[in-house]
Amino acid sequence: MQHRKVIILGSTGSIGTQAIDVVERATLADGTPRFTVTALSAGGGNLELLAEQAVQTRALAIGIATDDAGPLRALLDSRAAAAGLHGYFPEIATGPGASSVIAAWGAGTSHAADVVLNAITGSIGLAPTLAALGTQAILALANKESLIVGGQLVKDAASPGQLVPVDSEHSALAQALRSGTADEVRKLVVTASGGPFRGRTRAELADVTPAQALKHPTWDMGPMVTTNSATLVNKGLEVIEAHLLFDVPLDRIEAVVHPQSVVHSMVEFTDGSTMAQCSPPDMRLPIALGLGWPERVPGAALACDWTKAATWTFEPLDNEAFPAVELAKEAARRGSTCPAVYNAANEEAVYAFHAGRISFLDIVDTIAEVLSEHTPVSELTLESVLEAEKWARARTNELLAAKG
Repeated sequence: MQHRKVIILGSTGSIGTQAIDVVERATLADGTPRFTVTALSAGGGNLELLAEQAVQTRALAIGIATDDAGPLRALLDSRAAAAGLHGYFPEIATGPGASSVIAAWGAGTSHAADVVLNAITGSIGLAPTLAALGTQAILALANKESLIVGGQLVKDAASPGQLVPVDSEHSALAQALRSGTADEVRKLVVTASGGPFRGRTRAELADVTPAQALKHPTWDMGPMVTTNSATLVNKGLEVIEAHLLFDVPLDRIEAVVHPQSVVHSMVEFTDGSTMAQCSPPDMRLPIALGLGWPERVPGAALACDWTKAATWTFEPLDNEAFPAVELAKEAARRGSTCPAVYNAANEEAVYAFHAGRISFLDIVDTIAEVLSEHTPVSELTLESVLEAEKWARARTNELLAAKG
């Protein structure tokens, strides 16, 4: 094991805060820190927490998506003084491109990161993902949307072994895949908790509320990801991500409902054997593995307690009530900018749902309608992805306004 320097993008979110916890607790055999945080970035909606994290980690550079560094600088000065940290004056990058700047911060110098953790939520993480891949650092990817909307762009930018998944399902698949060769893989099985509405029919989903959609039975996540778990759009995105990460055809990737969320995903091999990665639901384990890959970080999370009785169940996915997974596969089969349109339309529909403008069922129905109208481009570039997203967001809001 060797010490690694880490950059965390999206540090004030759920994954980012847990990553800092992993960093603070991980040590090498001689008791010295396993990881050091060199830089952080965040949207700027929680400057108090960002300043606290910066002082806690002694980060050398910080990025915020807002244009004014003054409020953050004042908070940094105040927090540093309270902690007895004198002369703490990190670099600050501001504006919409700040996370991309931070993603590549220190590259080519003694401060160069060994690992960049992209924990940004949404497709705005694409540019930072590409910036990180332009360095020699490992990209620990929790921002699945950037791979999904970027597709081949991201794959082409990544060196062999540079891209490491942090989503619990894809971390599980990466671990299970080490049990055999690519030729021996028959199927990837991605597990889903089923969300708060597992077992409901489509008719029973018509009147669910935003508050109900945010009551996930297992995971503590932000509102976008939690809502995506309720619609199973998140699982659709994860199927696309698995396809891109592991080069397994879509018809050999299956989603199955596993309410206990202990088996995080499975790989079925050609001889009939299935390898599963199991652990109590705790994102610190895949985060730690992403930061330390391919080595494990001792004590990252608790293991299953085999002294206690437990029952794990599995159920087929109800594609009639939850059509988002099959719709995602359709978008991935069409390729090009279609996954970007799927994701962008979903984000706009989720915002509208939480604003009380549309029903729960309207979310996926609107994605399907926007996707059906989209003509994918012949050449995938960053500009074409951004243009497709712009069109999808505008068209989604036009359709939603008509529903209202």
